[in-house]
Amino acid sequence: MKILRMLASGLVMLLVLGLVNFYIGQHLWYLLETWLPGISAAVYWPVFLLIAFAYMIGMVPWPKAVKPAARLFKVIGSYYLACMEFAIIVLPLTDLLYWVLGLMGVQRTAFTAEAGAALVVLLAVFLIWGSRNAWSTVVRNHPIQIGKSAGTSTPLTIAVASDLHLGNIVGNRHLRRMVAELNRMQPDLILLAGDVLDDSIEPFIRNGMSEEMRKLQARHGVYAVLGNHEYYGGSIKQYTELMDSIGIKVLQDEVVEAAGLYIVGRKDKTAESMEAAGRKSVEALLDGLDLSRPVIMMDHQPTGFGIAAQAGVDVLLSGHTHRGQIAPNHWITRRLFELDWGYLRKDKLHVVVSSGYGTWGPPIRLASRSELIKLEVILEGSKHYSEEPVHSNPVLI
Repeated sequence: MKILRMLASGLVMLLVLGLVNFYIGQHLWYLLETWLPGISAAVYWPVFLLIAFAYMIGMVPWPKAVKPAARLFKVIGSYYLACMEFAIIVLPLTDLLYWVLGLMGVQRTAFTAEAGAALVVLLAVFLIWGSRNAWSTVVRNHPIQIGKSAGTSTPLTIAVASDLHLGNIVGNRHLRRMVAELNRMQPDLILLAGDVLDDSIEPFIRNGMSEEMRKLQARHGVYAVLGNHEYYGGSIKQYTELMDSIGIKVLQDEVVEAAGLYIVGRKDKTAESMEAAGRKSVEALLDGLDLSRPVIMMDHQPTGFGIAAQAGVDVLLSGHTHRGQIAPNHWITRRLFELDWGYLRKDKLHVVVSSGYGTWGPPIRLASRSELIKLEVILEGSKHYSEEPVHSNPVLI
């Protein structure tokens, strides 16, 4: 029954994608007919559909001989996904404008070339600005005060990165910038809050990305948790062993002590549907811990804030949402999650949700930025500690 539901969902998704792309393709056909009279529909439609479904074609597990072509298709398809979202927003508005002009007696064929040129210019601006937001990273500073002691009189610096999505699109160049920026913080801890991989582990291994990640330096260690995309890739054992070999511990419903803190790493919520044992509750993970000491928890998907607060977690770090990545998707993530990006104080719990460092699909961001998080954790007993809650707005660097 479960397989039938998945099959039905897949067919519905293909049908919707087919209808959406036919709508986009028809509008592009009208424009090309104006710009290139005599263009052949027999040539246009196969080429358009190949590009429209290129991302899905690239995701197919092709034989090794055709994998380079599949990777190219995935890159082309990723950019088309951004163009598709742009078209879904602007084409209905264009149709509405032409409908109003039609009521005024203006023929639909009028101004087609001019309107098309204007949309192409807008698309170019969208892609250029979106690329800038995706590849140009900001560091957000969050000073956080915890009324517990970890045996240190100085604030702890914790560098956080989530949603790297390392693969065929986000590669070593972007990874090198992240490693350099995190190391520049001279952190006590580095925490990776899930989705280090973009599904498949193959490009991570082929491009030697683990060797770049090996360069991450923190006084008390580097820790990571799984995200939903590690589960989708299906190579969790291979991934965790590879990360362990370079000194990065992937916590799977585990707790470690470091820098006088407890670092709690939850399995991703996806484990509840993809693993028979599911994942442990927050209460079970914290059972037996000395809760007079600070507790920092990583949980890739930003859910269960109230449960974490009641259990005694002091800081909860998440990612997953990308803040919608491309506007107006952030209106959706804002409704789906109690906090889809930024900072929230819930009772004594500090929640920080990152918009992520990498991207899924197109390397394009609109109304979101590639970001890294620098936490300055001020503990009781520090000369910086005060009785008043401390948290300022993030500072962009």
